[in-house]
Amino acid sequence: MTTRKNMTLHRFRAMHAAGEKIAMLTCYDALFARVLDEAGVDALLVGDSLGMVLHGRDTTLPVTMDQMVYHTECVARGNRTAWIIADMPFGSYQESPEQAMRNAVRLMQAGAHMVKVEGGGWTVPVVRALVQRSIPVCGHLGFTPQSVYMLGGYRIQGREEAAVATMRAQAKELAAAGADCLVLELMPAAVARAVTQDLPVPTIGIGAGSGCSGQVLVLHDMLGLTTGTPPRFVRNFLAQGEGIDAAIRQYVADVKSGRFPDDNVHGY
Repeated sequence: MTTRKNMTLHRFRAMHAAGEKIAMLTCYDALFARVLDEAGVDALLVGDSLGMVLHGRDTTLPVTMDQMVYHTECVARGNRTAWIIADMPFGSYQESPEQAMRNAVRLMQAGAHMVKVEGGGWTVPVVRALVQRSIPVCGHLGFTPQSVYMLGGYRIQGREEAAVATMRAQAKELAAAGADCLVLELMPAAVARAVTQDLPVPTIGIGAGSGCSGQVLVLHDMLGLTTGTPPRFVRNFLAQGEGIDAAIRQYVADVKSGRFPDDNVHGY
């Protein structure tokens, strides 16, 4: 049984200030919440990726608020000390800051400690409104799954100079609006490193190299539990055959030490 102290926003910030890498994994149920918490995972992301991983959807777009609330409640019941971040699903915050507030309240009441919104620019007023009302927010830049059709599929972002400039500006705007961390997905390692160095808050990378303040993977991907070909940046931590708990502990250790990820491996 874990004896570590509860992860708080203050501890999250202290880890970043001390240069300690943050280990995050997606989580959708009470059993895995307990397993991940006991294995030392710092943060559990109740991602709308559950639409693809658990529900068999092609994208995250069909995921509803009711589904996110349900899975957040499940994770909260299994968790003891880890920080819980819940995705705001597509359509739950695009309309207005007021709509975002109503839906973020539901996720916080379900047990989330922080909510995550995708995109930059137009999301700044949303982030500011939530933070002003005591709801911690995580931003998300680079490849944003809720914009999959607009972006032309699962493609690396930030290859062009203008796109990089926009991304760096948006990251600064989100941090200035009060976002306490940002997920950086599918971008060149050098770009993610530059964005990270720009910011006073931690970044969590996925397919974005080792220069971020921490890493996140889809739990099922890092355990090799996929029906198709996993993204190239994913490592199967269960491949050594020592069991799920050992695989998760190895993931945490490799993130903390910098052994994962590989800066040279990107894309799907």
